[in-house]
Amino acid sequence: MARTKQRAHRSTYRKRPAAGAHPSTSTPQSSKRTSPRTPPTAARSSRGDEQARKKRRNRPGTVALREIRKYQKSWNLLIPAAPFIRIVREITYNYAPSIARWQAEALVALQEAAEDYLVQLFEEAMLCAIHAKRVTLMKKDFELARRIGGKGQPW
Repeated sequence: MARTKQRAHRSTYRKRPAAGAHPSTSTPQSSKRTSPRTPPTAARSSRGDEQARKKRRNRPGTVALREIRKYQKSWNLLIPAAPFIRIVREITYNYAPSIARWQAEALVALQEAAEDYLVQLFEEAMLCAIHAKRVTLMKKDFELARRIGGKGQPW
C-alpha cells in the first residue's frame, strides 16, 4: 500500500462583519480565489513562473572577485592588440615622423611593459584606497601611488 502525503485542509471559517457594517461590503474568502474549482497550486504557478524568468543576481562584489581570479590565472594580454598598436604608431608619429615601422616583437614587448606598469599602478593605488578605509579607487589614490613610487612626472 503506497503512502501519500497528508495535507492540511483549508478552514471554512469566515470572519464576521463588524457591528453595523453591511454584509455586502465584507469580502468572503471564496471570492478571493479565481474560481471555486481552481486548485490553489494553479493560482500560485503564475508567481512561480515570474520568479523562474528573473535572472539570478549575484551579491555586489561577487562578480568582481570572480573576474580578479580569472585574470590572475590567465597569462595573456588584457589590452586588445590592434588599438594598442594604433596608439603606439600615433604617438611615434607625433614625436618622430621619420619612424614609420615597428617590429612585431617590439610592439609585443612594449605592450607587456605597459600592462605590467598599469597592473602595478592599480595594485599600489588599491593599497592607498584600503589604507584610507575605502574600497573605491579614486584619482587621489593613483596620484599618491605614483608619488610614493616615484613613477611618472616628479611633483
